[in-house]
Amino acid sequence: MKRTWFVLSVLLVLAMLLAACQPAATPAPTTAPTQPPAEPTKPAAEPTQAPEVTEPVQPQEFVFGMLLVGPYNDRGWSQAHYEAGLYVEEKVPGAKMIYIDKVNPADRPGTTPEQLAEDLVSKGAKLVIFNSDDMKDGAEAFAKARPDIIVIHASGDGAWKEGKNYRDLPNLGNVMGRMEYGKMIAGCAAALTTKTGQIGYLGPLINDETRRLAAAAYLGARYCWTEYLGKDPAQLKFKVTWIGFWFNIPGVTADPTQVADDFFNSNYDVVISGIDTTEALVEAKKFRGQGKEVWAVPYDYIEACKEAEEVCLGVPYFNWGPMYAKYIQEAIAGTWKPSWDWVGPDWNDINNPDTSHVGFVKGAALSADASAQVDKFISELAAGLNLWKGPLNFQDGTPFLKEGEVATDLQVWYLPQLLEGMEGQSVSE
Repeated sequence: MKRTWFVLSVLLVLAMLLAACQPAATPAPTTAPTQPPAEPTKPAAEPTQAPEVTEPVQPQEFVFGMLLVGPYNDRGWSQAHYEAGLYVEEKVPGAKMIYIDKVNPADRPGTTPEQLAEDLVSKGAKLVIFNSDDMKDGAEAFAKARPDIIVIHASGDGAWKEGKNYRDLPNLGNVMGRMEYGKMIAGCAAALTTKTGQIGYLGPLINDETRRLAAAAYLGARYCWTEYLGKDPAQLKFKVTWIGFWFNIPGVTADPTQVADDFFNSNYDVVISGIDTTEALVEAKKFRGQGKEVWAVPYDYIEACKEAEEVCLGVPYFNWGPMYAKYIQEAIAGTWKPSWDWVGPDWNDINNPDTSHVGFVKGAALSADASAQVDKFISELAAGLNLWKGPLNFQDGTPFLKEGEVATDLQVWYLPQLLEGMEGQSVSE
């Protein structure tokens, strides 16, 4: 029994010794929770800078010159052109107007329009507008001498290939409003207003332009007299008196103030002006102050009635701005070409400042009934009514247009006489 316990004891001791000699067990690694990979370190952000301010590109300056036959503030023809220049400056980026007014023999004796145009060019003008028919020779001479400068002649016909006075000049253009429509409306307003049946026409000098405009006023008066009032055309008296120039030149022309007074003192109770200034309106106001029932129709300038609103029936006026803006835009773009432009009203709105080249503003002295009939007349013109239609005779009784014949632009533009039914000179003596 002791032997057995001895053996067991020896075996137990050996087992313990063997266990002590074994290497220690390697512990299992501890697994850490899975984490997303760290992002790479970003460089520090640079401070935000304000974007650079870009200056708007300024349009290149384009200087255009204008020669005005009368004062720039004459409330007539010349002011209408001057304000057209302001319109261009407003509408065409970079456009700048320079001008010389009173370009006429009385105010600038011994000086020609072409000399004054050279002065404008010396100040930077690349395009020059000659604003009067009286400057025709000067405009054409200057265009020939300065082919590098664009020349626009208002009211001329040198660029009209079919016209009688065509000049083959590549830098000359013409523009004119179809004021015949405005004068017809003026004549209509006069005929609807007159109590005596006598209308006076205060005319400037005598030429093709002034004859056709006086004749247009007569045609408008006769139409409204007969068609709206139902009166006999023989009972309508229409007299033209010419002063000799576009405005008064003391000692040279007849005095327009005296001519207007002569009309009013001779039972003519409406005077239509064909001159550049407002004497007819001023004198009508004077006679109204004396108790006479008289009226006037000024010309050229949209705000002319403001001179004497209580006697003003309305004003036919030119709106040169849109065409001048067109020419100058073309000149800037290098696309301008010579043309002869006889431009009329925008019949959708004859007083639209951006689209209508001729307009008519009714005056405060036009009665409500007459105003409605004037509107009707304008609508008829817009619908195609043509008063240049036969039968029409010249003042001397010779035929102008046979029954149903419609006048061509050439026949109207170069009207050689006043019409039958009109009193006054047809040609200069």
